[in-house]
Amino acid sequence: MTEKELKVKPIKNGTVIDHIAGGQALNVLKILGIGADADVSLSLLMNVDSKKLGKKDIVKVEDRELKEGEVNKIALIAPGATINIVRDYEVVDKYEVDLPDMIIGVIRCQNPSCISNTQEPIKSRVLVKGKNPVVLRCVYCEQPITENIADYLI
Repeated sequence: MTEKELKVKPIKNGTVIDHIAGGQALNVLKILGIGADADVSLSLLMNVDSKKLGKKDIVKVEDRELKEGEVNKIALIAPGATINIVRDYEVVDKYEVDLPDMIIGVIRCQNPSCISNTQEPIKSRVLVKGKNPVVLRCVYCEQPITENIADYLI
């Protein structure tokens, strides 16, 4: 019996997001604003065997390079992810996502009574206390945000 291998068509131009924690690819698509009705060519692999993570997801998006804000949001839910920029079938840039020490206006505090969740004209401010695993703390009320981070993305 011969061993079969899953082959995914390479992309000519675009972005490959690799080393996403298993099961988080759908959250990455949400961050990128890619839903069922999106007119975009993409490849999505979920729960692929990985020596580094055990199981990982991979997202390939054709004809799109990510903006810094999108990369920062991805870092919140997939802190070990790598971004590969592909042009003319060649990887021209590869880097690992990195969280800044302070995140402003990207994630809301999970405390409904926090001043950042009221009608006050302020942006949410979250300190990054740990990067892998991601541990966040609201600057205003000091509420930790450690689980279901994707649910609090703005």
